[in-house]
Amino acid sequence: MTAYEVAVAAEATLGEGPTWDPATGTLLWLDILGMRLHTYDPVTGRRTVRTTPQHVGAAKPRAGGGLVLNLRDGVGLLDPDGTFRWLHHEPVPGRRANDAAVAPDGSLWAGTMRYDEAAGGGTLSRLTGDGTARTVLDDVTVSNGTGWSPDGRLMYYVDTPTRRVDVFDYDSEGIRDRRPLAVIEEGAGYPDGLTVDADGCVWVALWDGGAVRRYTPDGTLDRVISLPAPRTTACAFGGPALTDLYITTARTGLDAPHPLSGSLLVIPNAGKGLPQPPFEG
Repeated sequence: MTAYEVAVAAEATLGEGPTWDPATGTLLWLDILGMRLHTYDPVTGRRTVRTTPQHVGAAKPRAGGGLVLNLRDGVGLLDPDGTFRWLHHEPVPGRRANDAAVAPDGSLWAGTMRYDEAAGGGTLSRLTGDGTARTVLDDVTVSNGTGWSPDGRLMYYVDTPTRRVDVFDYDSEGIRDRRPLAVIEEGAGYPDGLTVDADGCVWVALWDGGAVRRYTPDGTLDRVISLPAPRTTACAFGGPALTDLYITTARTGLDAPHPLSGSLLVIPNAGKGLPQPPFEG
């Protein structure tokens, strides 16, 4: 068993979205429902917390500095000086942002879901730096983990209630030929956030599974890391060498949360991550 460490002891309601920011040498992570954006410097241990304007599903670095935020009512830009402005404002009553990821071409693929998790109430959209938004997938229930293979030719995606990690062919024209990479069996939890490592393997966090799994590119399960917090939400490689796997957790909906539920955990030297492109906007 791989030993975990507590990077940040916290009580996030819905910890999510770990993302390594190479420009600042910090790990970004979120409390979606707490409307908090956290940073953590693993070298110094320094932490910051700032409030976001709305429930926030994802925060990703921008090429010119600052962050792009997937928010309840759309996608916004946070400049390095703290100035906020909307890039794409599209409020839908009862809907909020969830996970998002930056594609190899620098576009943002941003997911949404209904607060009541109504079937088909969410979407996955592609946004570019000029604010152009195109719905790539509709009829999504809980849009979650999204990532790309090392060569950029495959995209992995999770719509949580399906219990699947799906894979698409990906190119400049978009995505096609959706098929399952892996199916999470009954009783093992639900797939949530994911990341892809330098070997092309897919790591997926299991909500209500208290674990992170690694699947090879052919869908073979080859590693399971068990964790004490049952609502494991997302994972990402970070640290200066991208060798440490950071894992977010949640407390929401638990009658008796584990003491580490809502904390940021880390598995040192878990593997080798891929550098993530910044948002070109």
